[in-house]
Amino acid sequence: MVEENKNAAIEAEFDWDAFENEDAGFAANRADLEAQYDKTLSTVAEKEVIDGIVISMNKREVVINIGYKSDGIVSLNEFRYNQELTVGDSVEVYVESQEDKKGQLVLSHKKARALRSWDRVNSALENDEIIKGYIKCRTKGGMIVDVFGIEAFLPGSQIDVKPIRDYDIYVGKTMEFKVVKINHEFKNVVVSHKALIEAELEQQKKEIIAKLEKGQVLEGTVKNITSYGVFIDLGGVDGLIHITDLSWGRVSHPSEIVELDQKLNVVILDFDDDKKRIALGLKQLTPHPWDALDAEMKVGDRVNGKVVVMADYGAFVEIAPGVEGLIHVSEMSWSQHLRSAQDFMKVGDEVQAQIITLDREERKMSLGLKQLKQDPWEGVEAKYAVNSKHAAKVRNFTNFGVFVEIEEGVDGLIHISDLSWTKKVKHPAEFTQIGAEIEVVVLEIDKDNRRLSLGHKQLEENPWDVFETIFATDSTHEGTIVEIFEKGAVVALPYGVEGFATPRHLVKEDGSQAKVEEKLSFKVIEFSKAAKRIILSHSRTFEDVKRAEVSEKKKTESASMKKGVKKMKDSLEKTTLGDISELAALKSQLEKGEK
Repeated sequence: MVEENKNAAIEAEFDWDAFENEDAGFAANRADLEAQYDKTLSTVAEKEVIDGIVISMNKREVVINIGYKSDGIVSLNEFRYNQELTVGDSVEVYVESQEDKKGQLVLSHKKARALRSWDRVNSALENDEIIKGYIKCRTKGGMIVDVFGIEAFLPGSQIDVKPIRDYDIYVGKTMEFKVVKINHEFKNVVVSHKALIEAELEQQKKEIIAKLEKGQVLEGTVKNITSYGVFIDLGGVDGLIHITDLSWGRVSHPSEIVELDQKLNVVILDFDDDKKRIALGLKQLTPHPWDALDAEMKVGDRVNGKVVVMADYGAFVEIAPGVEGLIHVSEMSWSQHLRSAQDFMKVGDEVQAQIITLDREERKMSLGLKQLKQDPWEGVEAKYAVNSKHAAKVRNFTNFGVFVEIEEGVDGLIHISDLSWTKKVKHPAEFTQIGAEIEVVVLEIDKDNRRLSLGHKQLEENPWDVFETIFATDSTHEGTIVEIFEKGAVVALPYGVEGFATPRHLVKEDGSQAKVEEKLSFKVIEFSKAAKRIILSHSRTFEDVKRAEVSEKKKTESASMKKGVKKMKDSLEKTTLGDISELAALKSQLEKGEK
C-alpha cells in the first residue's frame, strides 16, 4: 500500500505538458542527429571486398568491425588456415549484404580471399613469397591445400626432404608453402613445403660435406631401408650402409638390424671426389668377431653352430656372430656318392662339427661332420674279409658293372662278368635296378682306394663244371632261339645256359633260315669252360647224318669193289699159269719133233 501511494504521488507531481513539449523538440532535431552520425560511419557497398578489424573471437565466430553502423560476424572455420588469428588483426572481408532479416551485416572472409586469390598466388610465385595454407585432405600422390581460398596441390615428394610414410598426420595442419607452379589454362596451383627447408639444408649439407673424412664417426637417422642397405640422413646429406656393413654376421634383410627413424652412430668408409656418394659402416664400430675368437680353439676341437647359408657344395655354419665355417659336402658323410648338402641339413639347423682347418689371418675355417663318426674303413679287413657274404644296396650303374654300398662309406664294384654264371649280361640294368638289395661276396679289398671288388655269381657253385659233361662237343640238345642279329643268334639251352650259332648254322634242312622263338635241335660244335662259351649248329644235326650215310655207302661200295678186284686178280692169275703150262708142253713137243 505504501508503494502504491508513492507512485500516485509521483504521477501527480509529473508535468506531462512539459514532457510532451520536450519530446516534440527532440523529434525535430532527430534528423540532424542521424545525419551527423552517418557522417562518422564508412560508406559500405554490397558485393565489395574491404578490410576489417577483428574485435572479438569465440570458439565459433569472429566479430569484425568494418566501420559500419553494425559489426559483421564470420564463422571461425573460414580462418582455419590461420591458426594465429587474434583480436586486432586486419582481415579482408566480402560484404554480402548490409542488413539481413535481423538487420545484421553479412560478411564473408572466404569469398574475399577467393576474389583476390589469383592475384595473390601469382604475386607469391613472382616474388618467391612464403605463404600459409591449410591442408584439407589427402589425395592420390599428395595433399589438397587451401591457399587464399584456392585448392592447390601439394605433391607427396614436396612435403618434406625425407620420405613421408604417413600422410594422414598432415591433414588439418596449417603450414608454410611456396608456390612452385601455376597452370593458368586449367587453374591449377602446385605448392611445396620442401622448397622452404631445402635452402637451409643445402647450407648445412655444404658444411657437413666440407668436414667429411674417412673414419669419421657421425650420428645419423635411418631415412630409408631397402633390401640391399640402409640410407642414413646425416643432417642434409645422405649416406648408404650396405647390407654387408651392417653386422659382422649374416643379415637376410637390413630391417633385422635397424628400424626407420632410428638414430645411430656410423663411420664413414669412403666417398667419391664430389662427395655425392658416401659409404657408411655400422659393424666397423665394433671389434671383428675373429679377433675375439677363443685363442685356445684349435684344429680337432668340436664346435656347435647354426646353419646360416646352404649351397650344393656345402653349408656355412655360424659358430659365433661373424665367425663362420664351411662344411663341404664331402665332409658330411664317409660315403663317396655324389650328393647335395641339402640331403644332410637345412638353414636354421643346430649342428655339431669338428674343426678341420683354422686360419686366423685369413679368417677362414673348415668343418667336418663325418669326423664325429668312426671311419668305416678302419678294420675293414676283419669286418669284410675276402669270401665273406654281405647284403648291399645298388647305388649306380656303369657299362662294366654295378656300384653298391654295403654300409655308409663302404662301397664296392660288382663287375658285369661276376653277376651271373650262365646269363650273358650286356648291361647291369638287365640284371638289377638302382636302390635294389643284392647279395654279394667280397673278392678283393683295395684299402688305398677305399673300394671292394665284389661278386654275385660266386654265391653259387660254378655250373660250368657240370655243363662241361652235359654239353660235350658233338652232343645234341633242344634249344630255343631268343635273339637274332647280324652275326648270329642266341639260343636258350636247358639249365638256363645260352649258346651261340652263326647264320650258316641256322639253315634248316629245307634251306630256310631259322627264326626267333623257333625250337630246334642243336649240336654242340665247340665248348669253352674258361670263356663260358658254347657254339651250336642246327645245320650240323642233319648234315652230319647225310654225311654219315654217304660215308657208309662209300664204305660198302669200296668193300664190294675190293672183292671184285680180288676175284678178277685170282682169275687172271689162274689163266696165266695155265697158258704157261700149255706153252711149255707145246715147246717141249716141238723140241722133240725137231730132234
